[in-house]
Amino acid sequence: MAFERRDPMSDAVVTRAAAGRAAEARAAAAAAACAFADWAATPVRDRVAILEAGADALIAHADEVVEIASAEVGSAPDWVRFNVFLAAGMLRQTADLVDSLEGTETPIGGHILRRRPAGVVLGIAPWNAAVTLATRAVAAPLACGNTIVLKGSELCPKTHEWVADTICNAGLPAGVLNYITNAPDHAEEVVEALIAHPAVRRVNFTGSTRVGREIAVTAAQHLKPCLLELSGKGTAVVLADADIDLAARAIAHGSFFNQGQICMSTERVIVDTSIAADLVARLSHEAEALRFAPDQPSPLGALISPAAAVRVRAMIDDAVSKGAVLVTGGELSGGGLQPAVLDRVAPGMMLYEEEAFGPVTGVIRVADAEEALAIANDTDFGLVASVFSRDTKAARDMLYQIETGIGHVNGSTVFDDPRLPFGGVKASGYGRFGGRDAVAEFTECQWIAIHDQPSSEGETKNQ
Repeated sequence: MAFERRDPMSDAVVTRAAAGRAAEARAAAAAAACAFADWAATPVRDRVAILEAGADALIAHADEVVEIASAEVGSAPDWVRFNVFLAAGMLRQTADLVDSLEGTETPIGGHILRRRPAGVVLGIAPWNAAVTLATRAVAAPLACGNTIVLKGSELCPKTHEWVADTICNAGLPAGVLNYITNAPDHAEEVVEALIAHPAVRRVNFTGSTRVGREIAVTAAQHLKPCLLELSGKGTAVVLADADIDLAARAIAHGSFFNQGQICMSTERVIVDTSIAADLVARLSHEAEALRFAPDQPSPLGALISPAAAVRVRAMIDDAVSKGAVLVTGGELSGGGLQPAVLDRVAPGMMLYEEEAFGPVTGVIRVADAEEALAIANDTDFGLVASVFSRDTKAARDMLYQIETGIGHVNGSTVFDDPRLPFGGVKASGYGRFGGRDAVAEFTECQWIAIHDQPSSEGETKNQ
């Protein structure tokens, strides 16, 4: 059985993929379980060498996935290439884990603490940064000695298949990395079957908070630990002494890169009233430079669907109806939406409360740094925030008080480094991808107590 991924605007068939069901899910988990013992016993450096070869393969074959991803999700070619290079970096970064994984036995007071591979890891990746996030779902787990079932997104099944095939063909033994897809109507069935499988010991999911809650509940029912990287609502705080030009450029990048379809996208701009007018004018200028015209080259692509564009436009209309000012952008064009800047966004507006996941950012004016901090924390989400100030210490001190997993001083909210732990707090999830934190996520900790053996004389006396 197969299902079709159709172009949301033309309804033309873009790709076809296998429509797996529960039986196929269980078979994939069983294949991973069969391959586990040998892969876990493979020396760490040999595992990492294969992943580094996978990184080289991703780069060498990047042109293939640019064509696939552009068709499946409407991504701009530059965005896809950026994804490929970031994914390659994630595979290469696993070399940094060698010392942590080889030195898994730590003697403490005559006892031993060790880490060992957990087993089969289920990775569930989304469509918006398809190459990067599919790679992230498997890179560290594989380096740690686990085997994988990667469940692809129904919106980009061939893009995720390309990632899995490219890494497998770099030298992974059969069964170490297994890929499964399903038709949209069968996602719940397939995920339930995979999480319930006895061999699956870890789950990692990147996607919306709504679906993440469902994953977490299912995993909890089976006592399976899960790592959840969920929705965000990136915040930029611009203090009164900030470099306004720098802030405007960084905020535009954070708001509109990949049409705002990034969990780290800047959706809230909290700015001191004394400089708000200047910042809004310069941010508007940056947004207008990114406007697109049909059939002409543009740094922006289409949104994932016309329905997504309509949803974001509804958030704009809601904000305007409640007192916000649409400064620029927001026009619908097929599956696209012109980059939009709104001023005087306030509580009670959808744009203030909800993740937009589109090319729109809302400016919130505040009286001082104290109010800025209160507004920054007035959100259900806690993935990333930036603070702009010429006083680096003041910016850093404010970030220390913002409830977020990631913070930047004078930089875009859209930034990633595979060497560092990535994840959020509150409704943005829990657990960390990246860096050495991933070792704790994808291995089991075992404590072995070594007791002195009693002497023969002692044994006799105790009888």
